[in-house]
Amino acid sequence: QAPTDGYLRRKLQERQPRAEGPLRLLVVTGGHGFDRLPFHALFTGFSNMTFRIVEHPQAHAWFAPDRASQYDVVVLYDMWQQIGPEARSNFVQVTTSGKGVVALHHALAAYSHWDEYAELLGGRYLFQPMTREGRSYPASSYKHDVRFRIRVADPEHPVTRGVTEYEILDETYKDYWVAPNVKPLLLTDEPTSTPVVGWAKTNGLSRWVYLQGGHDRNAWEHPAYRRLVEQAIRWVARQETP
Repeated sequence: QAPTDGYLRRKLQERQPRAEGPLRLLVVTGGHGFDRLPFHALFTGFSNMTFRIVEHPQAHAWFAPDRASQYDVVVLYDMWQQIGPEARSNFVQVTTSGKGVVALHHALAAYSHWDEYAELLGGRYLFQPMTREGRSYPASSYKHDVRFRIRVADPEHPVTRGVTEYEILDETYKDYWVAPNVKPLLLTDEPTSTPVVGWAKTNGLSRWVYLQGGHDRNAWEHPAYRRLVEQAIRWVARQETP
């Protein structure tokens, strides 16, 4: 008897439509402080979604094969650095095999020594200068409580649909690396920020979105930011916004 083709079976399972019911979010935190209650309120305001907050160092266990069926979308709001070989393998498997990923704010600075994570995300906050493909990048910087304007790069994209140029009070990052293969969604002319502040990309069977904003409740309670996060979640889940 021929051995079971596990790879083919897994790929067929990944293409099965998800069960009806609320979208189940796995929200990953740890490695950076934040105001928990208003951050949680960001997700309670989204219709037909449930969420589970998991925090490092326990969060990696949720990417193991026996737990991956318990959520539909991963939301990264962590800045954790340590990750072992098994956790790396599980993370890559989950986030390229069909489950969507929305990464927010300081998730850009997570796993600063893991190149594959930066490639998956499409960007990296640089704690030290870097040279890549013949171009030199200085170390990144940040600035709190900046009031600046954000404009939409692609108003027809499902993540940005219905969002117009807006002003927000948030933390900016400057001089982070952005991969050339991302699709820019949000832009700014703010001098303390890198120009591209939101993008989308695809990794394997999974859709990813990164939104640079989201330091505190000034962002979490902003109507445009809330709409962007919700629409990003629904887009990576391949679910139309109601």
